[in-house]
Amino acid sequence: MIDKVIRIFNITNAIQANPGISAADLALKCDVNIRTIYRDLDILSLIAPVTNEGRGTGYRFMGKFFLYPLNFSEQEALVFSLLPSVVDKDKLPPGFDTAYDKVMATHFKEKSKQNSLIENITDIIQMGTPAYRQESPNYLQPIIQAILEQKTIDTVYHTQYRNETTNRKINPYYLVPRDQRFYLIGYCHLKQAIRTFRISRFQNVDITGHSYDKGDFNIKQYLKNTWSIDRGDKNTTFKVRFSSEVARYIKEEELFVHPRMKDQKDGSLIFEVTVNNEKEFINWILHYGPNAEILEPQSVRESLKQQLSQWVEMYR
Repeated sequence: MIDKVIRIFNITNAIQANPGISAADLALKCDVNIRTIYRDLDILSLIAPVTNEGRGTGYRFMGKFFLYPLNFSEQEALVFSLLPSVVDKDKLPPGFDTAYDKVMATHFKEKSKQNSLIENITDIIQMGTPAYRQESPNYLQPIIQAILEQKTIDTVYHTQYRNETTNRKINPYYLVPRDQRFYLIGYCHLKQAIRTFRISRFQNVDITGHSYDKGDFNIKQYLKNTWSIDRGDKNTTFKVRFSSEVARYIKEEELFVHPRMKDQKDGSLIFEVTVNNEKEFINWILHYGPNAEILEPQSVRESLKQQLSQWVEMYR
């Protein structure tokens, strides 16, 4: 059985290296008769798009199929690495050791390339440092790696509003950039619920060997009606008029919510949206100053009037 697996690997490599190779040449390369090659090709066709378009055309793979990289999961790599210890070496063909080494070398090379790519990506992504820290370690690399490999992370996290530091195990699901910061959304084992974590508040991040499954978690459903990143528990519908000076910029805002926008004859824009965190939305509106007028709800409009009056008094 092992020699057949090795032969199919060799056939795959030969077809990739020589598209259009004949069955006779494959038999010569594998040192078997042509009937064996035909049987192996039948097996290969069950797992790969191998084709022979007619006499004299030979074998090739359709589309962009390519064996390399192997893309082993950690569990698959572990199982394959244990193979030599669970088979009778006396019954193995001479080429087993070299074929095994090539497969494992390919896996480790790809893993190294993936880690190197993650390092390069995280070097490119530059984040600010909180004012209270002299320097802030970049934990994006282990977090991205853990997300890709679906591994739980062991962390030390500081919760700012409680001024509390805790050890937490987190299943990292998604990274979300918001307001010049990165946030991690994942399952917190401590709270036994989905939580949002600000990356700059991690004080340590280690990848564990424990794998996780996101199940039916849906990021779009989770962030439904969330204006920025903090989910609230009460939906509020806003109606805002933006002046013609900023209307075109409002249209290109990248949002999780789906606002209703209507152009006005004077170039202004009526913007309606339902959000679950009133405070986040108002803070965003204030960025536009007099170019944004809250029309509804009336209660928020009145509250903002009072706040603006206090500001005027402050600067008198």
